[in-house]
Amino acid sequence: MRLHVGCAMWSLKSWQGRFLPHPATPPERLRAYAGWCNAVEGNTTFYATPARDTVATWAEQTDTGFRFVLKLPKVVTHEHRLTGADEPLRAFLDAITPLGPRTHALWVQLPGSFGPGDLPVLSRFLRGLPTEHRYAVEVRHPAFFDDPRGLEDVLAEVGAEWIPFDTTTFFTTPPTSEAERDAWAKKPRLPLRTRALTDRPIVRYLGRDSVERTVEGWQRWVETVAGWLREGRSPTVFVHTPDNADAPELCRRFHDEVRARVPQLDPLPSPEPAGPPTLF
Repeated sequence: MRLHVGCAMWSLKSWQGRFLPHPATPPERLRAYAGWCNAVEGNTTFYATPARDTVATWAEQTDTGFRFVLKLPKVVTHEHRLTGADEPLRAFLDAITPLGPRTHALWVQLPGSFGPGDLPVLSRFLRGLPTEHRYAVEVRHPAFFDDPRGLEDVLAEVGAEWIPFDTTTFFTTPPTSEAERDAWAKKPRLPLRTRALTDRPIVRYLGRDSVERTVEGWQRWVETVAGWLREGRSPTVFVHTPDNADAPELCRRFHDEVRARVPQLDPLPSPEPAGPPTLF
């Protein structure tokens, strides 16, 4: 039984000297991050496919229990909208090979304009993907939430998961900081969805600057995730806040709250002290 928790990235300037060593090389940052969390969102792969050698260093800095949820390149999902992008898709799949079992799922994030009328395209795309990977789809068109059956049927054909991005807590009240105002303009407003389709559900949760409001908003997920674990599922939860300054610590707190309800859940490893920041 295992719960994976993680952030939207493994390195942030405000984490240096607090969660990560300072100074540190990129591999050292990933290794330190993996002491705090046991999963990470692979958002950078959306913008550019990394070199295979770079991905090999990711594997070297994490143990075999660490998990990456890697986003497919935007050239595949947004520019080509899942059609006629065979070459960049092959390049991406080849590049991530060194991760081996650390690749928890490949994340197909679709643009808000991709609606129910595009489901045949999604179905063909998913059925054409290599079966050695698991897949998870994130949609942002509101019609999918009004009637989820069509998308659920397409995902069930290939055993793919539906990733909910829970922004309901964030949009409860107006923003109170620059980071919240920026997120207010960029993040999608989507209905809450808590149903899992597979044995490996994945959740993205966006809180607020306030730790108290973030923790209050995730209580529904604590109960849902605890229930999934009791059912024998292996969930992954990614915790976001507008500035992500406390995200690694929040991930561990979420894990602790779930473990208080499911005592047989293994604890996370203890992170190594990062030490205070220096001027040079």
